[in-house]
Amino acid sequence: MLASMQPRQLGDDGPIISAVGLGGMLLSISGRPPEDQGLATIHAALDAGVTFIDTADAYCLDDGDFNHSEKLIAQALKDRPEEVTIATKCAVRRPRGAWTVDARPEYLLEAAEKSLRALQVEALDLLQLHAPDSHVPFADSVGALAKLREQGKVKQVGLSNVNVAQIEQARKIVPIASVQNRYNPNDRRPEKDGVLDYCTRHRLLFIAYSPFGGTLGAPTLVTLGKLADEARKRRVSPYRLVVAWLLAKSPQLVAIVGARRPESITDSAAAGNMELDSDDVKAIEAAFAA
Repeated sequence: MLASMQPRQLGDDGPIISAVGLGGMLLSISGRPPEDQGLATIHAALDAGVTFIDTADAYCLDDGDFNHSEKLIAQALKDRPEEVTIATKCAVRRPRGAWTVDARPEYLLEAAEKSLRALQVEALDLLQLHAPDSHVPFADSVGALAKLREQGKVKQVGLSNVNVAQIEQARKIVPIASVQNRYNPNDRRPEKDGVLDYCTRHRLLFIAYSPFGGTLGAPTLVTLGKLADEARKRRVSPYRLVVAWLLAKSPQLVAIVGARRPESITDSAAAGNMELDSDDVKAIEAAFAA
């Protein structure tokens, strides 16, 4: 049996975290649930053993609603004494609801200060560059995060939406603890572009986001190939099976599950207790393509 369902470690000396994490985006963007339901969803994740929550300053409706997700998480954790590692991101703005990249060093430093206040912490557990900015030298953006780490405002630095060359460049500037890229049955680029293998070999945490294909892909996951048949064989939902499949792909992988309802995150979090062997993985991947 594969041992990939074990908890993961964030960096060489970082905290041990759950292999399934809660993504905070769906609790804060358009279509978000009422606040009490959002808080209940976060609490349900904690009850299910989730100790890793992913968010971003830009998870909100627009620039007037910035840091919404971070504030909601801070509110939810006030009532719960559990040790939770929070990953947040900076470098994206939301003018009038659009998504734009701004990775200028001065903006990243400003954004980090706002995240510290929103999360009500003295240091961010993990701050990731949300995306490279084509108008800003990549090294300058990473250098800003390195500065924050030197100042003690950030414990760990990570990257998102990057390739292997960018990871290697960043590691020459500051220790990199994580890489967060899109990965799901319909988008398996991390297997093909070398990023997943690189993270596995170098013991960097690989954070898989949009495991179900995002808000458009999730509703159609149950109709993907013969995935539903494979799920029925194991008496689990297709969503839980997909998360378990992802976790089996690398001992460094953490799957970030977006959820608007307590029931959704409870179901997905249970994937951390599943064990899949190599034959299971092959069968599931064959089902994708069927």
